[in-house]
Amino acid sequence: MPQPSVRTRIAGPADATEARRGTAAADRRYWLWLLPLLVALSALTRIPSFARPLWNPDEGFLATQARQLADGGTLYHDVVDRKPPFMPWLYQGAFALFGDDSLWPLRVAAIAAVAVGAAFAASLARRRWGGRAGWIAGVVYVLLSIGINPEDTQAATFEVFMLPWTVAAMWCADRAHWGRAGLAVAGAILTKQTGGAVLLPVLFLLWRTRAGWLPLIRLTAGTALPVLGVALAFGPARFAYWMATGSGAYVSADGAGLHAMGRALGSLSILSAAALPLLIALGLVLRRHRERLRDVADQWVWLGASAVAVAVGFQFYGHYFLQLTPPLALLATAALCELRARQATVVLTVTSVFAAAFIGWGFAYKRGELDHAHRVAGEVGARTVPEERVLLWSMHPEGYWFAARKPASRYLTAGFLSNFSGGRGGIRTGERYAMDGAWPYFMRELRQTRPALIVDDSREAPYGIPRMPTLRSYVDRHYTRVATVDGAVIYLRADR
Repeated sequence: MPQPSVRTRIAGPADATEARRGTAAADRRYWLWLLPLLVALSALTRIPSFARPLWNPDEGFLATQARQLADGGTLYHDVVDRKPPFMPWLYQGAFALFGDDSLWPLRVAAIAAVAVGAAFAASLARRRWGGRAGWIAGVVYVLLSIGINPEDTQAATFEVFMLPWTVAAMWCADRAHWGRAGLAVAGAILTKQTGGAVLLPVLFLLWRTRAGWLPLIRLTAGTALPVLGVALAFGPARFAYWMATGSGAYVSADGAGLHAMGRALGSLSILSAAALPLLIALGLVLRRHRERLRDVADQWVWLGASAVAVAVGFQFYGHYFLQLTPPLALLATAALCELRARQATVVLTVTSVFAAAFIGWGFAYKRGELDHAHRVAGEVGARTVPEERVLLWSMHPEGYWFAARKPASRYLTAGFLSNFSGGRGGIRTGERYAMDGAWPYFMRELRQTRPALIVDDSREAPYGIPRMPTLRSYVDRHYTRVATVDGAVIYLRADR
């Protein structure tokens, strides 16, 4: 009996093209929904940042640096910090475009930075675990970005702009774009040195894929060449000094171990509270389905490398812990994908409620130092004219920005000359712990600029002028004590 003929259609190039078009259209729909959500959520979580002119001394430092650069200053010469150049340049560019009286452009840029990091995290998760995972990773990334003290999370400073580079590096490595991964690592390093920790999980991915020597060369070149180029532009020795070698006493924890551990536990506890539902979900999945999380070994390496980066220098400021949030968000995403939809929804809902509490904390947060800085700046402005230079001997350089007065020294805080740090509690403070060569340079600056006014804003802290013999002698010879504002002592040049 004759069998019916069956025609078998062989897929050709037209079918492959149609499939690619369908995939591209699905991708566009996916991101057209997700990206606006991530931008809106990033803006919502950072609304408190617009409620204050400054959140912490780092913002005041960067704002003052940007004004110095705009006045013709040279980075790592007469405008200095122990940080890479990206953030001073970013502030300088924002001030050039929008004026230097407000940090609102930097607040907007911070929203964009969080949204970009979330988008990279979503894309990485989507490729690993599917479209639902992409949504979860993006949302969790944003929610965790405010899961520490508002003074640390709402400020437009180093970690906020470093993290997108680190997530981009992992995104590129996941797709075997090794040269681009290296460029992203370099971007992280040039934003903050500890951003280089992401190189370890990137190398882990390269090793796991047995990529070979050529990708390693591309990764190395992509990482090293931008950093070397910046170093050559500023001078290798000077760049290395301010980035690493000049901070030996600053990164030592001798005598301050218990204080440092207390700070570390405090910040880690706050972040753990913000991520508590996610950590519980991660713990449950690890216990029940440990084998299903083997494909996130690189995320564990990333989390471990980030923890080491947080501990470098043993300062443990709250914003350091933001470096833990991207790998934590992706690990939590992997865990939530193993739960039932209802369970994952409950975890995300509770995490959102916690994030809302942190937003409320941001609006309610009070920082007495900001009010104090305003009062001191008002006194400085009243006793000087804009052309005169002043010296604020303190750990709060925002006073220069508030008073609109030029610093008399390139050292914007007393920490460079005394090694005082809040992360140390005053341990190892004094002239002998200053950066090498800082005091001779500082005294030359004072003789040349002859500041019209000096403010000792130490307020009984161990770096006060009476405890600095060299500066005390200079002040005694050339200045007269004229006022006290909230404990800050005002000295006016005697010939004025």
